[in-house]
Amino acid sequence: MASASPCPAGISAPEWAARQQLAACYRVFDLLGWTELIFNHITLRVPGEDGAFLINPFGLHFSEVTASNLIKIDLAGNTLCESQWGVNLAGFVQHAAFHAHLPDAHCVMHTHTTAGMAVAALEDGLSISNFYAGQLAGLVAYHDFEGITVRDDEAPRLIADLGPRRLMILRNHGLLAMGSTVPEAFLRLWVLERACQIQMASAPMGALREIPADVLAVHQRDQGKLVRPGAFGEAEFNALVRQVDRRDKGWRD
Repeated sequence: MASASPCPAGISAPEWAARQQLAACYRVFDLLGWTELIFNHITLRVPGEDGAFLINPFGLHFSEVTASNLIKIDLAGNTLCESQWGVNLAGFVQHAAFHAHLPDAHCVMHTHTTAGMAVAALEDGLSISNFYAGQLAGLVAYHDFEGITVRDDEAPRLIADLGPRRLMILRNHGLLAMGSTVPEAFLRLWVLERACQIQMASAPMGALREIPADVLAVHQRDQGKLVRPGAFGEAEFNALVRQVDRRDKGWRD
């Protein structure tokens, strides 16, 4: 993603590129309607700075997030940049747990979309009954609700429940996705969100038809044939960033 504004003094070029990509992601979430007033979070590790990551300022809507107003924070909760805004404790505790314990979790995303929260409230969770859910069979972890995530002692249980998966349904709560890049985490979350949307749209019409196991195996085997060359999720993410840019490029500064 090309930079449209110069790197400010005191911020390294890699950090500025990370800030711009993360700010773009917040605006993409706003474009898609994945917002919840001033709540929810997308975080991204700062390149070359062990234990430091970027998070949204607590008090701003996703549509107000920019590269420069993102907050840099460490795993102990210390703010590493000047800001008039604080950090949501629930976002810090949850995301810091994954950044601290999972080397590949460079980007972590958490949403409270209507469809995601609805599926999280279902006893059986995600139904493997539609095209997108079929892509995720066996790839989604679950974590039981323990209240607002503001206690450090929940971290080990989050990590244990996640296991090797990088998508999680937080029961009675919402959705969680992570990846080695912003586009990777985004596309994973997008597929899960679409699966939830379709499930909730189809459920009132009658019993859902689960995809047979043998068909699932073929479906998951062949889905790679639809992926564009290059980094996973990059083409899809950049297409939405272009839409964001047509509305407002202020996120780049």
